[in-house]
Amino acid sequence: MILFILGLAPGVAIAWYVYNKDRWNKEPSRLIFWSFALGVLISFPAGIFELIVEPLLPFKTKSNLVSLFLYSLLGVALIEEGLKYYVIYKFLYPKEEFDEPFDGIVYSVMVGMGFATLENILYVTSGGYLVGITRAFLAVPAHFVLALFMGYSFGLAKFGINPEKHLLQALYYPVFWHALYDFLIFTEKWYFSIFILVIVYGVGRWMWKRGQKLIIFTTEEKNDKSSSL
Repeated sequence: MILFILGLAPGVAIAWYVYNKDRWNKEPSRLIFWSFALGVLISFPAGIFELIVEPLLPFKTKSNLVSLFLYSLLGVALIEEGLKYYVIYKFLYPKEEFDEPFDGIVYSVMVGMGFATLENILYVTSGGYLVGITRAFLAVPAHFVLALFMGYSFGLAKFGINPEKHLLQALYYPVFWHALYDFLIFTEKWYFSIFILVIVYGVGRWMWKRGQKLIIFTTEEKNDKSSSL
């Protein structure tokens, strides 16, 4: 039970934090839970697709870094981020409740944390406390960073100019950073650890600041409308 809680807690905590950052017109709880549930559900086809694709790719050779990166890109990142992208674009992006730029981050994070939470529970319950602690500070926050990229771009696509460009970025950037993160893990070279930390906390901090600008934009827009009444 303790291992289960250790696997559950990081994703739920991040989801709760981001939900409470949505200051204007909070999203309906049913959609929040639905978004989280979608993330959980797509982890099953993701695992199946990865098992099917892995033997088809002549990659994952640790002695060849190029082939290892290609495996990280095509065998893992594209599958997982592609499924996240699909459910957001198909089931959440068209919703009337998606009515502010920051909502893109909220829904994306819920989907990402649903995916990360189930994945984390499976790893932690089978791997033990050290795996749980390590993943709480690396793998789950990494999924959060990827969700920030995706959600930020979805928000700009729906409420900004050039939506086609931002919809493409909503897939491209998470796939690239996910592939790079997994590549650094798969090499099993300790000196790459610093780059993993940079991705999770350096890039994550930068992206979160950009995401918060969507909150400021929404707040200013709401104030302008209220003052004009």
